Amino acid sequence: MSPISIKRGPEFSRILALGTSRGENVVPNEDLIEPINSSDEWIQKMTGIRTRVRAGRDTDVIDMSEKAAIEAIDKAGISRDEIDAVILSTITYPHITPGGAPVLADRLGLQAAAFDISAACAGYCYGVSQADALVRAGTARNVLVVGAEKMSDWVDPADRSISYLLGDAAGAIVIGASDEAGIGPTVWGSDGSGAKLIRQTASWTDVRDNPDTPFPTLVQEGPSVFKWASFKMAPVALEAIEAAGVTPDDIKAFIPHQANVRIIDQLAKQIGLPDHVAIGKDIADSGNTSAASIPLATERLLRDGDAASGDLALQIGFGAGLVYAAQVVVLP
Repeated sequence: MSPISIKRGPEFSRILALGTSRGENVVPNEDLIEPINSSDEWIQKMTGIRTRVRAGRDTDVIDMSEKAAIEAIDKAGISRDEIDAVILSTITYPHITPGGAPVLADRLGLQAAAFDISAACAGYCYGVSQADALVRAGTARNVLVVGAEKMSDWVDPADRSISYLLGDAAGAIVIGASDEAGIGPTVWGSDGSGAKLIRQTASWTDVRDNPDTPFPTLVQEGPSVFKWASFKMAPVALEAIEAAGVTPDDIKAFIPHQANVRIIDQLAKQIGLPDHVAIGKDIADSGNTSAASIPLATERLLRDGDAASGDLALQIGFGAGLVYAAQVVVLP
């Protein structure tokens, strides 16, 4: 018999509360069209974006994360010392090491376990899955999950492939024990053969070895990304619904990564969601905020009354990597 004692946690977990922080500056399409030789009409037609939120020069990923985290913890009604782990999903924290999560934990007065996830636009859903496992394994009582990005630091204003899409924000949740299942099984995966479809223009070793290398920014192969997300992600979403033991008719809200409103509409069509399902489209006002986009869209649906606490929501993140993750959750 093994001498190791295994601690077991609660059978279920759920999202206890949600907090958000959007960049303080609202940037309309008109402010971005000249460098890309475009128009407000074209951007809205192709993406659904009217404005995007961007942070000021002195606001960083941790600043936005802290604000969102404080709101989530306060709404959860727990003390900060009841947070046993902090997971920060970001691709825009500008330090290779240390990660942003320990810095955020310190800002919050915590000495909890803390680590970063680099899963781009799927990172929030990855964090939800990991937090759910930590709580149910008995490794943590409550886990703070944050998706935060300052995308505006990594754009070339003249790049027509992605620069006008991106915004800055943070979304935070607290996941803790529940008497009933509040987070369904996660369906996730990757397709590294498409890694170059959304990428950084140069590596840091390229910059080191060639001083003439421009500062790395983000670019994408838009048509290929659109096709992949619109048609390859619907089966993933349907699998997540089935894994949760529910049907599309049980879903009250669909909250996909806010990549492009045409992708969102195509996904809803491919999944076959009923007309009663509220669909998150925060992208129209906040832009594509990568790992922060799903919690922001969730907050908007709840604030506008299009969804309510206790509703079943299907959420799916997908992006650079190529990586993806989906799960059905009960809204806080």
